[in-house]
Amino acid sequence: MSDVRELLTTLRGRYNQTELADALGVATRTLRRWEVGETEPPPYLADAIRQRLLPLADPAASGNCDFQFIDLFAGIGGIRMAFEAHGGRCVFTSEWNAYAQKTYLANFPASAHAMEGDITKVDAADIPDHDVLLAGFPCQPFSIAGVSKKNALGRAHGFADETQGTLFFDVARIIAAKRPAAFLLENVKNLVSHDKGNTFRVIKRVLEEELGYHITCKVVDGAHFVPQHRERILIVGFREKTDFSFADMDFPTHKPTMSDILHPENGSEQPEGHFTTGPKAKVDDRYTLTPKLWAYLQAYAAKHRAAGNGFGFGLVGPDSVSRTLSARYYKDGSEILVSQGPRKRPRRLTPRECARLMGFPDDFVIPVSDTQAYKQFGNSVVMPVMREVARVMKPRVLGLIDPEVARQKSLLVA
Repeated sequence: MSDVRELLTTLRGRYNQTELADALGVATRTLRRWEVGETEPPPYLADAIRQRLLPLADPAASGNCDFQFIDLFAGIGGIRMAFEAHGGRCVFTSEWNAYAQKTYLANFPASAHAMEGDITKVDAADIPDHDVLLAGFPCQPFSIAGVSKKNALGRAHGFADETQGTLFFDVARIIAAKRPAAFLLENVKNLVSHDKGNTFRVIKRVLEEELGYHITCKVVDGAHFVPQHRERILIVGFREKTDFSFADMDFPTHKPTMSDILHPENGSEQPEGHFTTGPKAKVDDRYTLTPKLWAYLQAYAAKHRAAGNGFGFGLVGPDSVSRTLSARYYKDGSEILVSQGPRKRPRRLTPRECARLMGFPDDFVIPVSDTQAYKQFGNSVVMPVMREVARVMKPRVLGLIDPEVARQKSLLVA
């Protein structure tokens, strides 16, 4: 019955317990007993799950794709969406957070059969072959001093000494085992200066010297594509030397401002859930700061101004470019507060506005609470940045996969 329990665990990323019980036509307590092993689920349940709740086939798998990729530390799928836009097909996903899984699977339901939770427990041999590895890996502190396990790949290996215990180690061991044509790694700008530069030196040495990849790095500000200053380090690597350059990225000539992402509140868009209401789709009052919170933020800002510090809230209007949206936005929204007029209290962004601020389309499904949505978008990538990097990477990837196919495609484009 382990197969049934694995399927149930996978589906819990997409459905809560009540939703899943309803879909299977059983009581919630019955489902809970199956999940924790108190009782055995009936043997037919696996087939019922596959027929009713899992996609019968991956639509992308039935058509042609130009290359295959895996999506590690996937979050809500921003990097995946970017690479799918250029003909890639995702063959494996890993994301440990159950709420992020729910959002991911609501938008990419065909991945339910290929979703893993904790990548540290996945054997690299069980991961499908792929052409590109994508990973927005968290930057945990690197221990340079040494680690307990030195033979993670079956032999003494340099990066095992210095990155064991960090999630970068899992990226490195998968690259070592699967040898994809290319990879894209994304992280916070401060990765470069973390631990006086030691962390980044270790990462570069692992990728270049230990794994033998040719890497190019650049800090890119998402403000080229969305009205938000969001600087992130991008690390692109190729198994063989290519002419890849970040200089080939095309940036929009239009400088985006907050007016591009804020709800117009004039009836030109349809009301959505509790974000906007009424015939003019006005932003719901719940997003306006309470008098107490607004007074606190003003006093906090005044205190730090008097001390010569720059701390305080960030007030934006239609012509503004915002500060960086963070995962803590759900707490008070202080980094990005939308002005509602000189005598009115400002408001938070709605989750839909946060999605737009990260470059997600308006049909992106937000199936979680506002708190979880704020965390997810605050941890996400600026999708159009990744889409542009994918565009530049693609011909180089194809050139390594099949040089003749790449040549023919380049002729068609020309």
